[in-house]
Amino acid sequence: MTDIQVLRAADRVASPWKNGGGVTREVASSPSGTADFDWRVSLADVASGGPFSFFEGIDRIITVVQGEGMALTVDGVETVVSERFRPFAFSGDAATECRLLGGPLVDFNVMTRRGAVSAEVTMCTDSTEVTGPALVVVLAGKAWVDEIPLAELDAARVEEGTVLVDAKGVTAVVTLH
Repeated sequence: MTDIQVLRAADRVASPWKNGGGVTREVASSPSGTADFDWRVSLADVASGGPFSFFEGIDRIITVVQGEGMALTVDGVETVVSERFRPFAFSGDAATECRLLGGPLVDFNVMTRRGAVSAEVTMCTDSTEVTGPALVVVLAGKAWVDEIPLAELDAARVEEGTVLVDAKGVTAVVTLH
């Protein structure tokens, strides 16, 4: 049996950052609505650079969706994250500073509690089978999950079973372990 929950982009609430540098829209988390999540997936509108929030015991994967990208300095080592749809993994424990390369951007964030859950993020541009638990998020274009249509930035949460994802654009598949 396949269990699919559709999560529409239009239903997400923007939460401003404490530092004023942007807003986050949570796509899904578990447990839902708590700061003590095992995993959390979100999209962020980044208006300006600055320090990242510290997340002890959390592993992060960030992907540029729109914009020219950013330079992230993680524990003193700078990495340019400018290629759209290319995930970059780092520790939420690390001192992280962000410098925008060409103005505001939108990024896709996956955070997992180390020792409880891990995640793999792959980009899909055609048809593929996805086995839950997983989250499918349309980053550009549109997609169908077992013939359920998803518009840009919509998502589908697959708790169990296998679904067919047909992407017409770029769709992120977050597989949870």
